[in-house]
Amino acid sequence: MNDFKLKLILSILGGVVFSFIFILLAFALPTKKEEVVITRPKNLLEQVSHSVK
Repeated sequence: MNDFKLKLILSILGGVVFSFIFILLAFALPTKKEEVVITRPKNLLEQVSHSVK
């Protein structure tokens, strides 16, 4: 195997590993915090749906 093919294979393999790490980090790290807003039911329908939950 000549030197050019070895460099080509190593650069492709390095790029795949590097991109795989960033894809895993994108799924593992949250982008923003989710805030839970609790609102009181205003009418009868909202009260019933809230009680079902």
